[in-house]
Amino acid sequence: MPDVKTAPRYRADITAGSLKVTESRRIADLLINQVDAAGWSDAIVKRNILQAKSPATARRLAQLIRSRLETLGPDIWRLIRDGQGPVAIHATFAAAVKQSPLLGDFLALVVADQYRRFGKVLTNKMFSDYLDGCRERDPLMPEWTEETRLRVRSSVFQMLAQAGYIENTRNLKLQSVHVADQVVRCLKANREDYVLRCLQAAP
Repeated sequence: MPDVKTAPRYRADITAGSLKVTESRRIADLLINQVDAAGWSDAIVKRNILQAKSPATARRLAQLIRSRLETLGPDIWRLIRDGQGPVAIHATFAAAVKQSPLLGDFLALVVADQYRRFGKVLTNKMFSDYLDGCRERDPLMPEWTEETRLRVRSSVFQMLAQAGYIENTRNLKLQSVHVADQVVRCLKANREDYVLRCLQAAP
């Protein structure tokens, strides 16, 4: 087991982008069916179930989504694979939050505060200030270039838009979000209190 005390809380691995719900459904199916290494390679590379442009891209995308989904368990995987509309979206978003405290803490610390203040929008400056605060909370956080910071911000805002917290990535207008009941029940049953608190940042 790695020493969590020496591992940074905040990482830039979220820069890979959006929620990728369609692709997550397919990876969830492989996980639910406990596909072995040969079957995994067949699905990802030979059959190209993620419809990637190259085998290398397919492997990279599959690993990204797999590592995200594996932070939670089969109950969430089934909601991702079989859920309709908001159920699949919010289940996938829950996995993204669990994998990335950078995303989760932004919801819990900044987005929730804006809702409490009846704020109308998020701003790029809010995210920049948040990243500066992350370094104070996590001295082990790597130094990021401005390009990385922009990519992280883009990925976070894109996920927030897909999950319904903001109208779109251009105006960043906050919206009320009703987290799908099935996802809420699943997170409660599995005692994923942090993830649930982050998802319920919105009224």
